[in-house]
Amino acid sequence: MPSASTLLLLTFFAVAGGVLAWKGGDYLVRSSERLGGHYGLPPVVQGAVIAAVGSSFPELSSTVIATVQYGAFELGVGAVIGSAVYNILVIPAVSALASEGRLASNRDLVYKEAQFYLLALAVVLLAFTLSVLYNPLPETAALDGTMTWLLAFVPLSLYGLYVFIQYHDSVDHRRTATRQQVAVGKQWAILAGSLVVILVGAELLVRAAVGFGEVFGTSTFLWGLTVVAAGTSIPDTFVSVAAARVGNSSVSLANVFGSNIFALLVALPAGVLAAGAVTVDLGTVVPMMTFLTFGSIAFFAILRTEMMLTTRESYVLLGLYGVFIAWLVAESLGVTAFLR
Repeated sequence: MPSASTLLLLTFFAVAGGVLAWKGGDYLVRSSERLGGHYGLPPVVQGAVIAAVGSSFPELSSTVIATVQYGAFELGVGAVIGSAVYNILVIPAVSALASEGRLASNRDLVYKEAQFYLLALAVVLLAFTLSVLYNPLPETAALDGTMTWLLAFVPLSLYGLYVFIQYHDSVDHRRTATRQQVAVGKQWAILAGSLVVILVGAELLVRAAVGFGEVFGTSTFLWGLTVVAAGTSIPDTFVSVAAARVGNSSVSLANVFGSNIFALLVALPAGVLAAGAVTVDLGTVVPMMTFLTFGSIAFFAILRTEMMLTTRESYVLLGLYGVFIAWLVAESLGVTAFLR
């Protein structure tokens, strides 16, 4: 049995890491939004790129730290997928409930951001599949393979296309936009300082996840899905809820899509590029990606009805997330064995 002091220390790491990720992400998003307003970017671009990159930096940091420092790329994968499930099911629901039970959408979000997000899911799964197909590990299970830096550029190149599209969408807006007057140097300094705070928080979260895995003899992937995913999703939650409360539903929803797109297309490849090459296991990745895809399709179907997320629909999304947590508990207890 693990000692009480060990569990207490790991719990402290998890809580402290989550708090630092939250505060660092909060300052990062605020400075990013002010800089976005200063440079005349439209609300959707601010939410999908500026706020999304800022609030998703904890996922990027966690993946790189877990891969380079602990050799646990699967922990980073778990953090990204677990955070993506949380983002797509919990954050919109909580944002809708916080804005009197109604969160409005629009066609730009449904037909551009949502569809690009589904494309991101497909490309990430393609990169994992190509790793096993062309770089298999014959000495281990048949579903293991090596993802190289070259394959990591497949999703990264798609994110480059995403930024290119967002840039051209913002050109016309910037010509007529009223730009905010801010202390540019101060905001860039705050942004840099918040990155340092997030890095410290990510290190504590990863250390807690690795420690819990060793203490309880369970997969670090499961701890990445829970401890790290929850800690790194806190900034996204506050950004979307705050935007929804002031009636800016476009930023709220765009932040959800943009955060998941950034995490899938940038955070995961960043871990591969930092290590040079990593081992991937489709037996673990595919079941989680399947649930993420199912949850995403359910969310898009609900969001498309009247372009509005209502109170009842919000509880449906929260119920789906409850199913996800129940499944993870069943996996950790050995009741189910979908994760290889």
